[in-house]
Amino acid sequence: MTRTPRALLVFHISFACFMLAPLVVVALVSMTDKGYVALPFDGASLRWYRAILHAPDFIDAFWRSIGLAATAATIATLVAIPAGIAIAWHRFPGRDVVLGLLLSPLMVPHVVLGISLLRFLTQIGASSTLWGLAVAHTVIVLPYVLRLIIAGATGFDRSLAQAGYSLGASAWTVFLRIELPLILPGVAGGWLIAFINSFDELTMSVFVASATTETLPVKMYNHIAHTIDPLVASISTVLIVMTLILMVILDRFYGLDRILAGKSK
Repeated sequence: MTRTPRALLVFHISFACFMLAPLVVVALVSMTDKGYVALPFDGASLRWYRAILHAPDFIDAFWRSIGLAATAATIATLVAIPAGIAIAWHRFPGRDVVLGLLLSPLMVPHVVLGISLLRFLTQIGASSTLWGLAVAHTVIVLPYVLRLIIAGATGFDRSLAQAGYSLGASAWTVFLRIELPLILPGVAGGWLIAFINSFDELTMSVFVASATTETLPVKMYNHIAHTIDPLVASISTVLIVMTLILMVILDRFYGLDRILAGKSK
């Protein structure tokens, strides 16, 4: 077995430290006992973690973001499955146009999308509603689901489906029993990435969300704009820990490489 060159190993360690340093600083700031942002070198405290329990507006925004992200990811997945299958398995006039249209939110700045969606939702009377915000988030996360589903469907062996048809199975049965299980890693990976992007979305949500539909990122942004206490740091640390636990569970029982690559074994 070849050994990793020392210089490359040092580079990898340095890069990892560079990426993790901001997270460590946020965690340290969250444990200060002061009423302003400061590193707790003179003593750690859980004061700002206890403060989360007395901030119902942040807790409500958290659950609102969870529900919104799950809704947007699910709707995007339901739209991306037939679209991805059609694009990956069939050749039809306008195929590249449809693909470019569905992936276009990746190329448009979120500020532009936010202003455009705000005007559109205002025109249809949905600018301050949760379902309007869900539609906006679905537009944002759809390309992520579509790309992984196309990646999973591209390597699909079509002879398996043809064998099912030859044995008398209906198109719906072939899809549920053969096609969907084989592209499921792409579907699951797309849903997960869509959920994370929706939960973390700020730029577009600032334009579309209202005082009654604030998501957690918007709530944290508005809090930072008016105060300097470390409450946001403690909330961020809780989210980091929750994300790490989720990643470990997914990697242990399914494998993050399979989910994020969108490929089955």
